[in-house]
Amino acid sequence: MAGVNKVILIGNLGKDPEVRHLEGGASVANFTMATTESYKDKTGARVDQTEWHNIVMWRGLADVAEKYLKKGMTIYVEGKLRTRMYEKEGQKHYRSEIMADNMTILSRKDDVRGNEGTPSSSSSGGSSDISQTPGNGGVADDLPF
Repeated sequence: MAGVNKVILIGNLGKDPEVRHLEGGASVANFTMATTESYKDKTGARVDQTEWHNIVMWRGLADVAEKYLKKGMTIYVEGKLRTRMYEKEGQKHYRSEIMADNMTILSRKDDVRGNEGTPSSSSSGGSSDISQTPGNGGVADDLPF
């Protein structure tokens, strides 16, 4: 039986993307993204729970990230969960990352200072973007969930 590895996130950038240009001409962008869920505890007090995600974008998507993404922006990301192992000072470390296949910028141009000419969406191809539709919080009605 085939498995499914699909991650969908909507959240805010924790920092500007760090972009490296590799010898073969490929680009790779790395940044953190925060997603926050809110709920009320037993006493009725609101509790915010924030998760931080490591996002990796390659090639054309990395170029778009370098040009348009800034700390604090809200974006939609689709991708795959990957865990890689590396050794540092003789100890094994594991890092979970979201390998982004598709990204849509949800922030408006004037929502984040210093961000000029922000496009409404970007994709590395194949996937459809979320479209902003009035009356439903900016999310298309035909989402698969």
